[in-house]
Amino acid sequence: MRFLLRPSWLALTVAVIGFAVACYALLAPWQFRRNDERSAQNEAISASFAAPAAPFGQLVPAGAEPSNSVQWRLVTVTGRYLPDAEGLARLRSIDGKPAFEVLTPLRTTDGRTVVVNRGFVRPVQGTQVPGYAPPPSDEVTLTARIRLDESDPQGRPAFSAEGRRQLYAVDSRTLAAATNLPLERGYLQLADAQPGGLGVLPLPESDAGPFLSYAWQWLAFGAFALFGLVYFARLELLQRRERRAGDESGPATVAEPQRERS
Repeated sequence: MRFLLRPSWLALTVAVIGFAVACYALLAPWQFRRNDERSAQNEAISASFAAPAAPFGQLVPAGAEPSNSVQWRLVTVTGRYLPDAEGLARLRSIDGKPAFEVLTPLRTTDGRTVVVNRGFVRPVQGTQVPGYAPPPSDEVTLTARIRLDESDPQGRPAFSAEGRRQLYAVDSRTLAAATNLPLERGYLQLADAQPGGLGVLPLPESDAGPFLSYAWQWLAFGAFALFGLVYFARLELLQRRERRAGDESGPATVAEPQRERS
């Protein structure tokens, strides 16, 4: 088995074991987590259709951050839009097409300020912000779904372009930092036919997705890699034993006949 210590075999062994560890410790668990998240999301959306809309303050007390248990729940809230603090979430994709999502804070009658995602608008001339309807200036009562803040992996702040405040994620914290408003964590996504609503954001697909099958595939790939390493190592060992046995037996020798002495 000393051949396993040769550089080529050491490199192969390290690569295969590393791949198998990645399959079992990273890739498969990641897919299992995504499957759990999708299942929880589907259950929350289904539950939101069964539960009647509740007052926003009943599900999310002032100063509290929305939890996963209330995400997607329908709530009602009354207040006035603050269009001067509006922001646009850029680089969005709705139904496979680019879009901006319009985020307008709402000052509620009980003194809270919450971000309302009024829906989406399509860019014009490639990437330019289009004109769109402003929110009503009067007091409005809205029905919306509770959503948790997104996060920009790069942590980029809001910036101004084309006279509009723009963000890289639907994140109340980023908008709060740009406007100096005490915005509540999370945001409200408007339901259909609401005051100030724009393009209605679709709900996520309710299918389970391919994550569970992907997880089992990664587990199988890791097992196949280890099996292949053992198989080829055993094959190499058998071939070396055969060659060694052939070398030890050597070619058959024939004795020369003795010459008669004259």
